[in-house]
Formats: sequence, C-alpha cells, structure tokens
Amino acid sequence: MSRRNKTVNYNELNNGNFSDVSISDEEDGDYTSSKKRPSPSQSAPERKRKPEQSIEALKASLSNKDFDEDDLIQLTPDIPQDYVPDAVSKTFGKSDFSYLRLKPDHFSRPIWISPKDGRIILESFSPLAEQAQDFLITIAEPVSRPSHIHEYKITPYSLYAAVSVGLETDDIIQVLNRLSKVPVAESITNFIKGATVSYGKVKLVLKNNRYFVESAQADVLQMLLKDPVIGPLRINSESTVDSNGLVKLAAPTQGDLKIAGSSNKPDDNKNKDTTEDIFASVVGNKTSEEDFDDDMDTVHSFEIANDSVEIIKKRCQEIEYPVLEEYDFRNDQRNPDLEIDLKPSTQIRPYQEKSLSKMFGNGRARSGIIVLPCGAGKTLVGITAACTIRKSVIVLCTSSVSVMQWRQQFLQWSTIQPESVAAFTSENKEMFSTDAGLVVSTYSMVANTRARSYDSQKVMDFLTSREWGFIILDEVHVVPAVMFRRVVTTIAAHSKLGLTATLVREDDKIYDLNFLIGPKLYEANWMDLAQKGHIANVQCAEVWCPMTSEFYQEYLRETSRKKMLLYIMNPTKFQACQFLIHYHEKRGDKIIVFSDNVYALQEYALKLGKPFIYGATSQQERMKILQNFQHNDQVNTIFLSKVGDTSIDLPEATCLIQISSHYGSRRQEAQRLGRILRAKRRNDEGFNAFFYSLVSKDTQEMYYSTKRQAFLVDQGYAFKVITHLNGMEQLPNLAYSTARERRELLQEVLLKNEDAAGLEIGDDADTTFAREGRIKTEGSSSVKSAGSLAGLAGGEDMAYLEYGKNKNKEIRQQRNPLINKLYYSKKKS
Repeated sequence: MSRRNKTVNYNELNNGNFSDVSISDEEDGDYTSSKKRPSPSQSAPERKRKPEQSIEALKASLSNKDFDEDDLIQLTPDIPQDYVPDAVSKTFGKSDFSYLRLKPDHFSRPIWISPKDGRIILESFSPLAEQAQDFLITIAEPVSRPSHIHEYKITPYSLYAAVSVGLETDDIIQVLNRLSKVPVAESITNFIKGATVSYGKVKLVLKNNRYFVESAQADVLQMLLKDPVIGPLRINSESTVDSNGLVKLAAPTQGDLKIAGSSNKPDDNKNKDTTEDIFASVVGNKTSEEDFDDDMDTVHSFEIANDSVEIIKKRCQEIEYPVLEEYDFRNDQRNPDLEIDLKPSTQIRPYQEKSLSKMFGNGRARSGIIVLPCGAGKTLVGITAACTIRKSVIVLCTSSVSVMQWRQQFLQWSTIQPESVAAFTSENKEMFSTDAGLVVSTYSMVANTRARSYDSQKVMDFLTSREWGFIILDEVHVVPAVMFRRVVTTIAAHSKLGLTATLVREDDKIYDLNFLIGPKLYEANWMDLAQKGHIANVQCAEVWCPMTSEFYQEYLRETSRKKMLLYIMNPTKFQACQFLIHYHEKRGDKIIVFSDNVYALQEYALKLGKPFIYGATSQQERMKILQNFQHNDQVNTIFLSKVGDTSIDLPEATCLIQISSHYGSRRQEAQRLGRILRAKRRNDEGFNAFFYSLVSKDTQEMYYSTKRQAFLVDQGYAFKVITHLNGMEQLPNLAYSTARERRELLQEVLLKNEDAAGLEIGDDADTTFAREGRIKTEGSSSVKSAGSLAGLAGGEDMAYLEYGKNKNKEIRQQRNPLINKLYYSKKKS
C-alpha cells in the first residue's frame, strides 16, 4: 500500500475541506470496515476526480505552510493514499482514526494503539486480556481500568521501567504488533526506540560508602563528564584509573536467584503454545542468555560526592540517559549478612510474587516502586524483599504508629530476632547491637535539620556512617516533598524500594520519584484483586443530602470558610449519617466515620454517643478505643479525624462513612477506602464492604467530591448516587427533625469563629507548603489555612520532641560546683 509523503492538517479539515462522498459499512465477518459508496448523481469520472481533488488540496495546504512543533504534533502520519475524510471527521477532529486499517483477524487481538499520543485501549473481555495486562502494565502507565475497557499510555518513564526489568526494544515492538488490531504506527515505533536506546547504559553503584557512576562503555562516561552539570561534580578517586581518567574494574557476574517465600516451581507444561511464548519475557520469569548481555568483562566508572547524587540523577534523566540502580547483594562481601528469613508458615500471594519478580528478575535488586492497593499486603512485600537481600535494612514511615506496626509485622512474619530490630522515634533511640540489623524510623526524624539532643544525634551518626543494604520507603508518595527528599541521600543504601497504594499527588512532583527512587516496577489491578478475593469487594456510594432552607440561606451569604462549616453541619447530612449507622449496626457491621473537621467530628460523635479519636487524643486513650472497637461487641462505631487515614489498621471494619474531607484530594479518598479493603472474614455473595460519602447538595462540596473520586473511578470503582434514603424519616429519635432544633444548630454554627471551619492538619502529602507556612491547594487558591511542615509526615504526632533526656541531665550535672552553689541554690529558694 502506498503512503503519502505529507500528513493531514486537521485545521484544514475543521475549516470544511471535506469530500461529499459518503461512507457505508461493509460486512467483514462479525466486524465492519470502511468502504466508499459513490453518490448516484455523480458520473464515474466525477467520482474518481473528487477524491483526487480533496487529497491534492490537502497536500497543497501542507506544502505551503511552515509548522512549529505544536503544529507537527497535531498532524497524523501514515494516512493511506486513498483515504477521504467525511463529514463525521469534522466532529472528531484530531481524534479521527477511521483511516487506520484493521488486520484481517482483528477480532482476536485485544488492543488498539493511538498513533498520535501512545494511548492503548484494551478489551478486558478478550481471551488474551490477562496476558496482555501483564505486558501493558510493564511498558505503559494505567490511566483507567473499569470493567470492560482499559486505557494505558506509553510514556518515557514507563519504557524506562520496561527496560529496567529486562525487556528489549525489539521485544516491546514485536509484542505490540502481535496484540494490536491495527499496524503499530511508525511514530510509536520511533518513540519506543528513542526512549529505550540509552536506558541501562549508566548505573549508579554504592561501594564502600562511596558512589560511582558506572558503565560498560567508556565513551558514554566521557560524554557525561563533558556535560556542564555532571563534569564539575566528579571527584578524584584513589582507585587505579586508565588513560581516560576512568576507574576500570571487572564486571560482576549473575546467577539464579530464589525469592524468599516464592513457590519457584518448575513449569510442568513444557509445550507452551504460541500465545504464552509471546509473554514469556514480561511475566518476570525470563532467564535466558540475553539477560546477561550487559555483563562485559570490564566496567568503567568515576566517583561522585554523596550530596551530588540527586543532582546527577536528575541531570541524566534530562539528557535521556536515566540512571539505573542495581545491587549485586549476593556478591557483597563487605557488608555482613542479616540473619532473617520468612517463617515456614508465611506464604506470599501470586501478585506479591509477581511484583517481587520485577525487582529481582536479573539476580540483582533493582531500585524502584511497587504500587499495591491498601490491604493487599504491601508490608509483606517489603519484608519478603528484605529476607531476599539479607543485609542491614532501614524502613522509613510517615508516623510513629506506623513504626510500631512495621516492627511488629517483621517479628510476626520473619525469623529476625528482637535484639536485631530497633525503632528510632521521639520516644525510642536505642540501636541494635548485632553486626547487621533492622531500623524502623519516620521521615521527619531522619530529615530533621534542627539541633538534636545528644541521644538523637548519636543515633543519626550511627545511621549515616553505615552502608545499608536496603531501604524501604513506606507511603513513598510523600518523598518528593522538600523536607523529605534529603532522606534519600542522607542514608547511603544500595537498593531502594518505594511502597504506596496511591502514586498520585496534587502537585507535579510525583514524577520526581523516577530519579529519586527509580521506575515503577509493578502496579496491581484493584478490581482483579477484588474478584479473586484478595481484597474486599466494596460498594461505593455518594449520598446527596439536600441543604435545609435555613442553612442554605446562610450558606449563600457567608464567606468560604464558614460555608464549609455550614455544609458539613447540614442537618440532613447528620440525619443520613445517623440512619446509615443504625442500619449497618443492625447488620452486624463495624463502622468508621471520617471527618477532617474536628468541630464536626466532636459534635456528631457526642450527639450520637460514639467514641472519637483526633490529633489531641492521647495515645493511651486511642489504644483503648481501638481495642474496644476490635473486640467489644458493644462498640461498633468510631469517629476518626485525618489521623486515621494511614496510621490505624482496623481489619474488622466493613463500613466507612465520610462526612467531611480535605477538599479534592484523590489520595485521601483512596487511603480512606483502604481502611475497609482488607479481605473480610465474612464471605457474603456480592459486596462485603460499604463506602459512603455524604455530600451536601448544590454546594461546593459536590465539586470537590467529583474530583476526589477520579482516582477510584480510574481503578474501576463505580459510585452509586443515592438521592433519598428510604425509611430515614421513620427512624426513632431522629436528630434535628424539628425546625426549632435546626435553628438552634444553625445559631450555634454561626457563633463559631472561622477556626472551627478549618481542617485538621494531618498526614497529608497532597498539600504543598510555601515558605510562609501556608497551604496551597490546587484549584482552590482562595482557600488557605495555617499549617506546619510537620503536617507532611503525620501532624501533631510527628512533632520533633525529646522525651529521653538522660544524657542531657548528666551533662548539666557537670557544672562547676561554685556556680551551682551561688546561682542554682538561690534560684530554688
């Protein structure tokens, strides 16, 4: 088939340059293809001349115009010579792909690839869908995955991740061609080649607590050293250098590796069909000689300073030579081994094993990010990785509660001894005494730059002076924040693993993780895990609560801060909350009610007689409430503020009601859903967990609610809209059922100052803080509230406080006796 040398300018099409030749559908098996149907009023020569005139007019318009880069992006390549746009093309504009020719057996192929922007549409009902998903999740970013149609997008970062797990450029293009209903466009092929040609040629290696930029090709390193940013950051090495000024060493060797806890069973089906062979390289089990092509006899390197690591990694990303971080832990003789393994009773699930195979696919530990839904066992994935590497490990969390949970999980699932486990928090500053061990701490403790106590500084010196084999970054989406970025370079670790359920932020810093940590190695499908019973099957619903006339009248008058308090304290919303609690308690459910607004939290809880937890609640009271909720049949409902978003593990909860939230935060919506996502003991048919978001109708809260749901909708969750709760009016002792009660509540709300309308600052990574300490929320610049940097890592609980001051007291006792007698004795008297 001949191809045109020029491409179509859709601006020309939008101006009305269409052929009036209509298009009809011709049967082609069960599918249809496009074919021209001539107009009966035209003669044969006219019908032949009309398409030629249309094509020639478009060619002329293209040849007489100079295009900039934006214009060139809008042009669509690979249009057949005989293609003629019709009237429908004007409606679709640049999204008109009717010129693409379907393959004869297109009905048996599951994907379609946009030649313009790399979007991939997958038919999830295809027999090849499961294998295709494994492949697409490796080479592309999932955009949306509802029930029947999935959307992915090929990006440079996703292709970097594909190459990092062992895929080659030709493999990617070949498998795409075999799966696609249409031929893969040349523009997509060139994009894949351009993004993958240089990845893996540059590696960052940690040796003897010193960082080296390493490559098997000396000319690549010479090119980097000529860069104006990278060149000055090189430091002179004491190692033997060659004539080019580079360190020359023998390359490491590889071999077979068994992941701790994995089945690692041999494949009984030796006669795999062609379909399975296509995907052999993408399911994490390909171990052929091609995997070891990069193992040359020698490698070249140059040394860089530890504080230059982030700058060099970012610069390499910009010049399209992204740095690959790998750790050959089995050949590391310098760092002592950690006595740790999974207990015999611990078995990891198939998706956990698949995610770890992406990390250890070539016998080394790759640095990167694994994305699993809340309740799917992210902690066990991190523990299994630590048991595979078997070197000293440091785990960083967002709060002190998470620290204790990680410590308990390590002791529960692995054979590590308690004396080898240490916690570094504001209350605990003891280190392990063995040669190798495990330290669990928080981001704020490690990233703190203020003056430290004697005990705290001693622990930090211990952490920074050691060479760590492995670092686990829990809730890794908080790392791009300014105050947390430094932990990546403060702690010298050979391999990094980021864990999160929500790889989203409301700013643009999420892409910084590609050079701070590494590429995304694996992302699970939420709906797939729910169907297989690994996480709960949740019914999501948005309950619309009409504003009462008194409240809505004041809502239209008040300022933005007071408006928030009015729609949160809407009496109809209160009644809906009361009804849902009553309904689900009768079903035997355990219920969590979330409110970011502390005033509303207290009012709701006290009015309904339920226990509540917020930032000011003491640790002892928190544990008492949570234990009663878990083990006491009389306590079936608790109210939580933002402190419960990520720090509290309540697997018994089966129902969640949200009465107020943090504006349009997608991450918070997903984190809260995660509180009820753990697989339930009660295996009822259909839904076995319920998520309600109560929204005051015709208010700004409806806009925020739609934005918050975007992430979960992309994961395949459907929000059912409930406009009326049947039976709510007949509920006995229904609160605020009379006009007098509603007026009294309104009066009380109006008397509150604007501070009562504010939100509690907690573990929220979706807010970025300006130097003045004010929160900037995307899309709502007029809404500001005071906050602190501590809010990025757990709010009030994460404040840097010193409780153990034994060393400070000893130092004070060493004052001169004369000073003590003359001054301190008078002061006491």
